[in-house]
Amino acid sequence: MRVVLSTYGSRGDVQPLAGLAVELRKLGAQVRVCAPPDEEFAQRLAAVGVELVPVGGSVRGLVSGTPPAPEDFPRRVAALVAQFHEAVAAVAEPGGIVLATGIFPAVAGAQAAAESVGARFACVALQPTMLPSPQHRPFEYPSQPYRAGLTDNRELWEDNIRTMNALFREQVNAHRASVGLPTVDNVRDHVFTDRAWLATDQVLDPWRQSTDREVVQTGAWLLADERPLPADLSAFLDVGEPPVYVGFGSMPMRGAPDAARVAVEAVRAHGRRVVLARGWAELAPTDGGADCFAVGEVNQQALFPRVAAVVHHGGAGTTTAAALAGAPQVVVPQIVDQPYWAGRVAELGIGVAHEGAVPTVESLSAALGQALTPEVGARAAVVAGEVRTDGAEVAAKLLLG
Repeated sequence: MRVVLSTYGSRGDVQPLAGLAVELRKLGAQVRVCAPPDEEFAQRLAAVGVELVPVGGSVRGLVSGTPPAPEDFPRRVAALVAQFHEAVAAVAEPGGIVLATGIFPAVAGAQAAAESVGARFACVALQPTMLPSPQHRPFEYPSQPYRAGLTDNRELWEDNIRTMNALFREQVNAHRASVGLPTVDNVRDHVFTDRAWLATDQVLDPWRQSTDREVVQTGAWLLADERPLPADLSAFLDVGEPPVYVGFGSMPMRGAPDAARVAVEAVRAHGRRVVLARGWAELAPTDGGADCFAVGEVNQQALFPRVAAVVHHGGAGTTTAAALAGAPQVVVPQIVDQPYWAGRVAELGIGVAHEGAVPTVESLSAALGQALTPEVGARAAVVAGEVRTDGAEVAAKLLLG
């Protein structure tokens, strides 16, 4: 059977699909991944023998470059819907499966392709705030604020239908009509379907079913990483106390241009060494101190068990990796679901949610002081033993079952 996995997003969107693809191939499926053409994504997929079908422009270029003009938004939505429809339809097959995640226009295009080809479609969320629930509120698009006075989560999700229709319905329906598909009134619920999937860990993100819709929670889709750590990084880790890892993944940290200096000074205030992950913010040491080591793309599964704490942006993948390693966390949330994960880390007692997106030496040092306590370390070790690693296997069997 041919299975097409589709996303337009950062590494946090692509890597889980690679983990699922590996498990699907073990069960005999033919797998293609439609994703952005960024070289790092192609290399990661190629390393596990999965073919990338490149779609759209570079995500790193979009995130790290000059922000697009707001008035260009409708054109970019229409382009993504069309690009993903064309790419997915070219590799999907009748009776096969299309599974899509990532930003909404790309999911809508993949779904339209599945309808056109006659393939089964599944929409998957890699973080819970994508899916309507009375337990949490939807994130707010800056151009579409929710009606004043709304505080009830159910009412906010109803208002979210208006938001999604205002942002996407015209472009999605124009494309659907152009390829001979019927238009839809409620574009959000049509794309999400009445049986969405959720690929998050049940301990870190305990989804509570409501009567509104069915959600299939499989566990997080992890990709086993067997790569050794670079020799110079291993040598750095071997010669002293465990350092603190600081990295903000695919976040450019535009609001905190001195994030590297702030992080290094905050870690040094606790007498700790630091591993600084460059990421898309291009973090780099501001001096030549021997207590600071900069790394590029690295095996977090091998690194995180060897650090004293993980300071990060609160992406679902990094949060799960740190939890699985038993490393205390300090989450400095930036956008979308990251405040949710920061809150969960704090609620579970496995770390600290930093207040606000822009850390100072004082605020980050204070958060680290809490995260580095023996109590948090002990709790993180307990939770690490509860996080499951078979989510991708579970999902593959359900998808092909």
